[in-house]
Amino acid sequence: MNKSTASASDTLLPDAAGSPAVKRGLGFATMIAICIGVVVVQGSMVSALQGIGFGGAGFLAAAVVAFLLAQCNALSFAELSLMFPRAGGTLGSYTEAALGPFPAIVAVYAGYVVVAMFGLSAELLLVDAVIGQLFPGMLPEMVVPLGILAVLTLLNILGTDVFARLQNVFTFAMVCALLLVGLTAVTGSANPAPAELAGAVQWSWDGILDGSFLGLVALAMWLLVGVEFICPLIQEVRNPERNVPRAMMLSLCLIFAIFLLFCWGASRYLTLDTLTTSPLPYLDYVDAVFGKAGLIVATVMAVTATCSTVNTVLA
Repeated sequence: MNKSTASASDTLLPDAAGSPAVKRGLGFATMIAICIGVVVVQGSMVSALQGIGFGGAGFLAAAVVAFLLAQCNALSFAELSLMFPRAGGTLGSYTEAALGPFPAIVAVYAGYVVVAMFGLSAELLLVDAVIGQLFPGMLPEMVVPLGILAVLTLLNILGTDVFARLQNVFTFAMVCALLLVGLTAVTGSANPAPAELAGAVQWSWDGILDGSFLGLVALAMWLLVGVEFICPLIQEVRNPERNVPRAMMLSLCLIFAIFLLFCWGASRYLTLDTLTTSPLPYLDYVDAVFGKAGLIVATVMAVTATCSTVNTVLA
């Protein structure tokens, strides 16, 4: 967390409705950790690798367009969260103020309920699949994911300070693992990349020049959606007018850079067939880069990515 000294007005403030004072305990570093942790999940890793397999250079162009759209989205949510700075302010709060109650119900259902039902379930299932690869036949199915969910739920009940510490640890470990894989793959310092890879990613400009890359923008958006989850915590953020937009925009820049490095490294080791058809291409990726030891790195990536996302949604 950000350990800089905050003034009394930044640390303890009443909300807009005049209810009891709220402790503002989330510093800038923790806000970055929240934004990155909820965006960089196993699903986005899979989407990134599939996208580079489908489009090559065209997917990178689509990612640039998605990055610009994500920055606009972040600025919109930052402005709305500052206009309605109440606890639990969400997409529903903003939609209700603009369009009324019924559209707000639809927005909450589509933006939060469905995501919680299917997105988090998918993340927990992917963790179970990775653990099954690391310890085949040793653990009953779904024991580890349900254990993670139960532990994080109990820890979040203890308060924001515990949540923030956990989030910092999860996000730091996940980013370190992703950077380790990307840098090792780009430099070839562990296992050299094949000199000639059959069915390798094609870096031609054809998909960009004919405009077909635009069809990959929706897939690229999955790599950058979710920084707005910081908005419901705005009352616990220090100096929100300054830190909320900065955290959202900077985290998108960091995520974009991390995924570019991650995809560049993957293109040197994996064939198009593996990138586009493998159910868990990042497992094939780390195996190609590190050998059998790569399964441990993949497990760290998977578990920390899921824990950071589940931790943020619970908060």
